[in-house]
Amino acid sequence: MPCRVAFVSETWQPEINGVTHTLGQLVAQLGARGYPMQLVRPRPEDGGRDPAMEAELQVKALPVLDYDGVQMGITSPRRLRDHWRTHRPDVIYIATEGPLGLIALRVARRLGIPVVSGFHTNFDHYSQHYILLRIVRPFVRTFLKRFHNRTQITLVPTSAQAERMTKAGYRNVKVMGRGLDPARFSPRFRDLALRKTWGAGDDDCVALHVGRLAVEKNVTLLIEALEAMRAANPDQIAVIVGDGPLRKEAERRLPWVHFAGFLRDQALARHYASADLFLFPSLSETFGNVVTEAMASGLATLAFDYAAAGELIERGREGVTVACNNPAGFVAAATELAADTERVRAQGRAASARVSSLGWERIAETFIGHLHQAQEVGDARKDLSAV
Repeated sequence: MPCRVAFVSETWQPEINGVTHTLGQLVAQLGARGYPMQLVRPRPEDGGRDPAMEAELQVKALPVLDYDGVQMGITSPRRLRDHWRTHRPDVIYIATEGPLGLIALRVARRLGIPVVSGFHTNFDHYSQHYILLRIVRPFVRTFLKRFHNRTQITLVPTSAQAERMTKAGYRNVKVMGRGLDPARFSPRFRDLALRKTWGAGDDDCVALHVGRLAVEKNVTLLIEALEAMRAANPDQIAVIVGDGPLRKEAERRLPWVHFAGFLRDQALARHYASADLFLFPSLSETFGNVVTEAMASGLATLAFDYAAAGELIERGREGVTVACNNPAGFVAAATELAADTERVRAQGRAASARVSSLGWERIAETFIGHLHQAQEVGDARKDLSAV
């Protein structure tokens, strides 16, 4: 029987990031199965509400210092407690560990509502780069472990991460992978007219990057790799989809690259499928949805050997992975791959086949199973306390 699920997150659609993408897919899957849902989030600028929710509490939004486009939520525990007393969920999913997530966890425990938490963002890595997070960095690891260990289950996207966290003392860590919409990302969206606007012929190997252009995404290494590729081949063609604080620096150093800005939906799918080689130098991901999107679109992927790439790419088959401590190896591999279009396209075909079965339906079933498991544990504890 469907349980009533409350989502708590400091980021939500239409914001564009990996967390909102995953949450949006889960909400769509739960809605299709008849699960009643509610939401607690910071108030969006337009004040709009999510039509998929039967109840929604919007709280005060606080911008994060020097991290453009990111905000935290804050509210009084009493206000949230009153809201959940009126709209009591059966289980709560906390997607972010910021102030709003912490308040929600405390209120849920007081009300006896079971909580499942998600580990969507690598705060320990992000805290190297931003002032506010850098200040609290000495406490981040301790805080995160304490936070997640106070929830019934912590969901992570890969088995490697589950193993690392379990060894570090996290309890009840379970794997919930990430899915893919095969109707949205596919090689069939390849657009020769779009390639012509880039100046690309049939035999050219077009390099693509999709993501936020920010320091935590290792954009400096992306620039170095593209510069090396251009030095080896003055006719090299590259496209960057995304925006962020480092875009101006990237445009200055890479005047020959096509910068498309943020893209969504069909335009994004066309850009993926019209390229050949996907460059992904980030070391801050918990998963990296763009990796599966690129693979589904028929692109060979070059990435570091962890997160989605570490689990989905067999070296030399669907792309190339490089040891995380080897940035020079990333640059060298980019140059080598770009010089071999035939090899890259063969890897792209293998990549598309590799991820063809990663539908969100299966991921949602895993998510639902963990929600019901947490609910059952919570019910059992209530029964014991009543004895």
